[in-house]
Amino acid sequence: MSKSSFPFSRKNYKLMFIGIGLIILGFVLIGLDSEPHGNGILGLTIGPIVTLAGFIFEFYAIFAKTESNK
Repeated sequence: MSKSSFPFSRKNYKLMFIGIGLIILGFVLIGLDSEPHGNGILGLTIGPIVTLAGFIFEFYAIFAKTESNK
């Protein structure tokens, strides 16, 4: 048993914060769309792709193995 009481390693937490940043960036991009009701390129394409990439990155961050939790 490791001496750390945290369920994830430091690497996992760093990756999770990057994923949260990507999700927030995606929503900000959706909100920055100047077209009515968000029907422009930012609201319909770029923002959702960045948001989805953030969620996929979060799954990777949760399941990433490090030397200490193998």
